[in-house]
Amino acid sequence: QVQLVESGGGLVQAGGSLRLSCAASGIIFSAAAMGWYRQAPGKQRELVARITGGGGTYYADSVKGRFAISRDNAKNTVHLQMNSLKPEDTAVYYCNADFPIKMYWGQGTQVTVSS
Repeated sequence: QVQLVESGGGLVQAGGSLRLSCAASGIIFSAAAMGWYRQAPGKQRELVARITGGGGTYYADSVKGRFAISRDNAKNTVHLQMNSLKPEDTAVYYCNADFPIKMYWGQGTQVTVSS
């Protein structure tokens, strides 16, 4: 059974930091591209950051220079370090495991940034 369990969300003031974590089980973790998506109320889910099995990274323009994605293949975890948070970063953040023929999602964790 595939499980992606996010943690680390919460309420933070603008300019603050949070670190999201996602623990994966039931998948060949090292073979997956892992990503963090977010969805704000009334908006579409969007890709925030992605890291391949080999460590290649992608960031949305809106978070470049502020967020950093990393993975630990030995622990089946992926992290998203979020610095200099802005109110517009407020959303539910979802962990994603991307394989060629299927994607898996976590249940999401709420991040709220107050101004």
